[in-house]
Amino acid sequence: MKVLASFSTFVGKTFAFWVILFAVLGFVAPEMFRQLTPYIVPLLGIIMFGMGLTISVSDFREVVRRPMEVGIGVVSQFVIMPLIAVALTRIIPMPPEVAAGVILVGCCPGGTSSNVMAYLSKGDVALSVACTSVTTLLAPVVTPFLVLMFAQQYLPVDATAMVLSILKMVLLPLALGFAAQKLVPGLVRAALPVLPLVSVGGIVIIVAAVVGASQGAIAKSGLMIFAVVVLHNGIGFALGYTAARLFGLSLAKRKAIALEVGMQNSGLGAALATVYYSPLAAVPSAIFSVWHNISGALLANIFARMDDKRG
Repeated sequence: MKVLASFSTFVGKTFAFWVILFAVLGFVAPEMFRQLTPYIVPLLGIIMFGMGLTISVSDFREVVRRPMEVGIGVVSQFVIMPLIAVALTRIIPMPPEVAAGVILVGCCPGGTSSNVMAYLSKGDVALSVACTSVTTLLAPVVTPFLVLMFAQQYLPVDATAMVLSILKMVLLPLALGFAAQKLVPGLVRAALPVLPLVSVGGIVIIVAAVVGASQGAIAKSGLMIFAVVVLHNGIGFALGYTAARLFGLSLAKRKAIALEVGMQNSGLGAALATVYYSPLAAVPSAIFSVWHNISGALLANIFARMDDKRG
């Protein structure tokens, strides 16, 4: 068990490498991975169940203790990223499916990777975790509403069905994971060391499946999609930091909110795009999964060297 736990920790720390590796494998061996597409939704459920095993009541106490700071992070997440996505789809010519996919990932809640990056950046980790938890809980209502508002000009949007899907893919596994903490705490404690391995494994398989299913389209327009993702992510970081600064938050809180805003739950975006649109629409989410872990780590490294005088 110790060997497995050590390997799990190693995999968690080298997350970006494994995502890149499996994205490349999905591209060079598409037949091997495209057959995994039907498993994207169950894999996301497993990942969210793992998140439920780690959520604690104290995460939500932060919401009560400092509602304004959490509110700034949550509103910034659901305003900045969707609007950047819409602007990019209007400025840069792209197929309707890709445009819908860019908007979809922009409307997703914050990703759990942002919590790790907040820690590495010497940011406010508790604020980051609280924002991720709240945006995740709001996602079943907010994400379909935003997608309906911004993406229906590109492809039809069944918001009601999307609400039900997110409830099944996100909230139900989260609730089961949280319940497991109370019902079988010993078993959960024993399982926690291997959770990074499960989460990383789920994400890399999702990425490889999406890339494999859309290999031809990526070969034609992959550079354009990559450029859009880089801009989306980078502008998100910058505007998230700016929003927190405008509200007078401390440097540690600005770091947390910047990373929270720029890093999306791209696994959810890939799953929704695959179910409601096509594998091509899921490509922006797959590339986002690869890129935001690289850019987030780079930004966290820069942030870690900043002090209040330089912030």
